[in-house]
Amino acid sequence: MNAPSSPSLHDDEDNNEEVFLDESDIIQEVALDNEDLPDADEDSDMEQVEEPDDSMHICTGHSGELYTVACCPTDATLVASGGGDDRGFLWRIGQGDWASELQGHGDSVSSLAFSNDGQLLASGSLDGIVQVWDVSGNHRGTLEGPGGGIEWLRWHPRGHLLLASSEDSTVWMWNADRGAFLSTFAGHGGSVSCGDFTPDGKIICTGSDDATMRIWNPKSGENLHVVRGHPYHTEGLTCMSISSSSTLALTGSKDGSVCVVNISTGRVVSSLVSHSDSVECVGFAPSDSWVAVGSLDNRLAIWDIEHSLTRSTCDHEEGVTCLSWLGAFYVVTGCVDGIVRVWDSRSGECVRTFRGHSDAVQSLSLSAARDRIVSVSLDGTARVFEV
Repeated sequence: MNAPSSPSLHDDEDNNEEVFLDESDIIQEVALDNEDLPDADEDSDMEQVEEPDDSMHICTGHSGELYTVACCPTDATLVASGGGDDRGFLWRIGQGDWASELQGHGDSVSSLAFSNDGQLLASGSLDGIVQVWDVSGNHRGTLEGPGGGIEWLRWHPRGHLLLASSEDSTVWMWNADRGAFLSTFAGHGGSVSCGDFTPDGKIICTGSDDATMRIWNPKSGENLHVVRGHPYHTEGLTCMSISSSSTLALTGSKDGSVCVVNISTGRVVSSLVSHSDSVECVGFAPSDSWVAVGSLDNRLAIWDIEHSLTRSTCDHEEGVTCLSWLGAFYVVTGCVDGIVRVWDSRSGECVRTFRGHSDAVQSLSLSAARDRIVSVSLDGTARVFEV
């Protein structure tokens, strides 16, 4: 016969009797630090951890991804931004209560450019329409003609001639003051992905998805040179930079290669060692002797093109999407990881890191005073960082 069991808590509960504990029931004491105690709303706190944000100003007027940004070359606070919400905005750094919407586009605003005298702004969109504005946001005219989306816009260095490239493989030129069509440059067999006037204004260079570069006379419309085949790129061009001397063009391609072309002869004078993924951005240093190359292989390479030597390699966490020289020795990069970085081209050292974007940086521009970086991202914001 089993011994009767001692009464249990459950028995007491069944009998509806209350149970009281006193000090004699304590078996062991454990000291708890306040840090060991979980907060009741710990989970919700963790979800709200603030990401670091180094920006001094954020433009949040857009409601979609941003693709393009331009700072006015004569007004240190004036900025234009555009993106996938089919809207462009003109706004001022440090003045969150002022903005002027660039209305009238029926598709993503893909390109923005201020004239070199800072008097006019051009906006281009994927509906093939180019609009011209003054710097107060007043509409000055609509430029029509291209049969495909606008890829990029460039102003003549000393006037109001505007160049626009289209996905329909043509490039168009207008006099923006009169709203008058001047010329079409046709010949590429694919979307015209990059191009510009030379700084002296005498030549136009264009690069295409057809893996060729074309050199044009802007006055006559004549195609002076076609650069293609070995040792040039094997896949579509993505980016271009022209030296301040107007003598050399630097082009990058989806095939990971970078080429230097003599503009007057149309000959490839140098091919730089390839990146392992698409080259997305290139830029001549102010001295013209060094160039910066950014690629989706997560690297920024600094080249001495006079001696065909790599000066430094700057490793990123993810692909490099855009770059700009900041003075003679520093390079600013935008990255797929959402971070804007400043590099010393001589040492390859990252000297500043600017956080705040939560998605890929698509474009960046430097203020007229060169003391602020404005970047736009797929996160739908434009952010201003103080250098």
